[in-house]
Amino acid sequence: MTVHQTDLRPAGERPGDGPALAAGGRAAGLRVLGLAWRQTLRDLRSGELRLLVVAVMLAVTALSAVAFFADRLEAGLARDAAQLLGGDAVVASDQPAPTALHEEARRRGLLTARSASFPSMARAPDDRGGATRLASVKAVSDGYPLRGELRVAGPDGAPRAVQAPPSPGTVWVDAALLEALQLHLGDRLLLGDAALRIDAVILMEPDRGAGFMNFAPRVLLHEADLEATGLIQPASRVTYRLAVAAPEGAPRRAVAHYVRWAEASIEQEQWRGMRVESLESGRPEMRQTLDRAERFLNLVALLAALLAAVAVAIAARDFANRHLDDCAMLRVLGQPQSTIAWSYALEFSLVALAASGAGLLVGFAVHHVFVWLLAGLLEASLPPPGAWPAVFGLGVGLTLLAGFGLPPVLQLARVPPLRVIRRDLGPVRGSSAVALAAGLCGFVALLLATASDRTLGLIAVGGFAGALLAFALMGWLAVVVLRRAVPEAHAPRWLVLATRQVAARPAYAVLQVSALSVGLLALVLLVLLRTDLISSWRAATPPDAPNRFVINIQPEQGTAFRAHLERAGVVRYDWYPMIRGRLVEVNGRPVHLDDYASDRARRLVDREFNLSHAAHPPAHNALIAGRWQRDDPEALSVEEGLAQTLGLRLGDRLAFDIAGTRVEGRIANLRKVDWASMRVNFFVMFQREQMSELPTTYIAAFRAPATPGFDNALAREFPNITNVDVSASIAQVQRVLDQVVRAVEFLFGFTLAAGLVVLLAAVVATREQREREYAIMRAMGAGAGLLAKVQRTELLGVGALAGMLASWAALAVGWALAHFVFEFAWSAPWGVPVAGALLGALLAWAAGWWGLRGVLRRPVVETLRRAAV
Repeated sequence: MTVHQTDLRPAGERPGDGPALAAGGRAAGLRVLGLAWRQTLRDLRSGELRLLVVAVMLAVTALSAVAFFADRLEAGLARDAAQLLGGDAVVASDQPAPTALHEEARRRGLLTARSASFPSMARAPDDRGGATRLASVKAVSDGYPLRGELRVAGPDGAPRAVQAPPSPGTVWVDAALLEALQLHLGDRLLLGDAALRIDAVILMEPDRGAGFMNFAPRVLLHEADLEATGLIQPASRVTYRLAVAAPEGAPRRAVAHYVRWAEASIEQEQWRGMRVESLESGRPEMRQTLDRAERFLNLVALLAALLAAVAVAIAARDFANRHLDDCAMLRVLGQPQSTIAWSYALEFSLVALAASGAGLLVGFAVHHVFVWLLAGLLEASLPPPGAWPAVFGLGVGLTLLAGFGLPPVLQLARVPPLRVIRRDLGPVRGSSAVALAAGLCGFVALLLATASDRTLGLIAVGGFAGALLAFALMGWLAVVVLRRAVPEAHAPRWLVLATRQVAARPAYAVLQVSALSVGLLALVLLVLLRTDLISSWRAATPPDAPNRFVINIQPEQGTAFRAHLERAGVVRYDWYPMIRGRLVEVNGRPVHLDDYASDRARRLVDREFNLSHAAHPPAHNALIAGRWQRDDPEALSVEEGLAQTLGLRLGDRLAFDIAGTRVEGRIANLRKVDWASMRVNFFVMFQREQMSELPTTYIAAFRAPATPGFDNALAREFPNITNVDVSASIAQVQRVLDQVVRAVEFLFGFTLAAGLVVLLAAVVATREQREREYAIMRAMGAGAGLLAKVQRTELLGVGALAGMLASWAALAVGWALAHFVFEFAWSAPWGVPVAGALLGALLAWAAGWWGLRGVLRRPVVETLRRAAV
């Protein structure tokens, strides 16, 4: 037999290789493509890629669905910004805008319109039943609306668009008000001291704002009739708006210049409580609710993506272990390492594109469900989504497989024959470590961008990263303890075998505990957020809490008003004087917005406070620092949250401007206020009985009796008061929350599926190792019943440990999310770890039953023969 010597020099260094180098490169590229295509088809048919595809699809579906929804929402708000503002820019304030702002707008050739909005009681005449209803009153000037379309319906019922306000002496109202008061067009509506004729029904109001924030039906009147109503008193809460807009066809530059001038004038003249809203800076109230809904959806999507990353990493490791023999054959047949590496990289790229594309299609369909579930918050049709969510979804899928799937697979190209025989991937190679680090950084960056809330993203991603390290450490400690905890001499045989089997492969045990714990962490966390957080928010109102808040009670009406309540059977109620004041100095230093960094602090110092005074501290407020100094003319009691936000301490001196009167005081104590108690609460209280020198109204809070006609009788006797039925508004807010919860629960299904994929991947990853171990034990005489008991014990024990660890981590992460992101009261029961341990044991056993079925039934000879190859 003649042996031919082979030239092992690389191509291009052999004689005659130079002219054929380009052709060889093309051939090598085609060879890589063909190999990658054949591998992909083979692995898809055999089910090797099933877990990888499912994990990527779930992550892309969850994240892209939220991205599509958020993109359409942002585009819709940008499209309707001018209509939501009612102009190109608006100066909003709690006092009428200075004349200089009007004059400057006219000088620049801009159109202007004024409005004043406040809640008040609307009444039907006594001859029409005398019913009352809380209404949202808006008085507008000529020229309203500057932007958007105001649509009304007259007596003929035909809708029409109008560009002028109601005529003096008339009002336009929502249909809900007519129904509540049993009135019709042409009837008189009583507002304070005025009786105005109802001329039209409002169908569409351009600058109405959010649905549930303006829960009361609208009454629109001309500003010329406002004084006749007598509803605005010195301490009344009124929102004044001066809208400006460029004339039709004129450039918008004049508006931008006016906005800059107005902002500079407000700062220079120190006009407090005044802000400029433009198309860039305006935030309608609707966004507050939608932002909370988006944060919930983002959290669920983040958890699904994190679980998908864990599932991809585990499934890729198992995929690499299963392809050791294939790579060995390719190396024997002369395939270079680069060809093998490129073929697997192309295979995973094809799989990532296919799985991401399928996830995008499902995500696009799912986001329509969000739009439907949140229909009560979205009052207009949304524009179609842009291309960014699709690009983002593809990026997520590619990053998942490139960052978490490729690193173990790339090691196949560099595994030497001896390592293949030992069926071990060997230590992590440099290229795999670089791919893993790059993928991890890219994936974290994508998740933080998806969160749209830095705190939410950092808590979710950081919490899971920290929990994963803790799970791995606790899993290793459990293996160490397990080796010594079960004595071989006295413990049952099945227990000894189960514990020794776990201790014999500590790396697999740590992997299983960590993966199962991460999957269960997401599931337990979402259950807690769904049940405890939302339930605690809904249960924050005690059963006997006040359901009526009455404001604008004049001092001379106090005795008669309280007597009226007592005659109606109301014996428990809050009764406090209310003063409107603005903080102007702290320790002798004037207050400026630039002195405060946080948005909340700037908003607080830029508006008027509701102040009060009393000789005794409120019974429902707890003093946490200092003491109550009764009848001290300078002593102030400050709510602790306000003190923290503004950096106030005991002993600081505060100065308030109250209707032009300067009043100073010293912080004597700090109070803890439960704002969810539905009681009357104040940021700042003076600690004295009387302050007759200041303009004061009174506020009362009580639970209305079930007596029919109570509200109507109260409004007839005191027509100037505003009686707010809080129970109706809370019910509407809770309905909105129900919509958000339904959307979250819908997306929760994807996270549940991702968690189950992680559980299944963690169990299946040990299938080949278990097959060899069980085959050896069966060959040595162990029966199928004993091995089934060993397997069941191992799965139940690992699952219980993982469930307990996951529950403790969920309590910590849930508390952080509740406190820093959703601002809910956290009241999770401490029995959660026990329930988590039981849930983990059952899920691990179920995943093991499904993923390891057939392991014990495989013939011993076949298993040992495969292990020896």
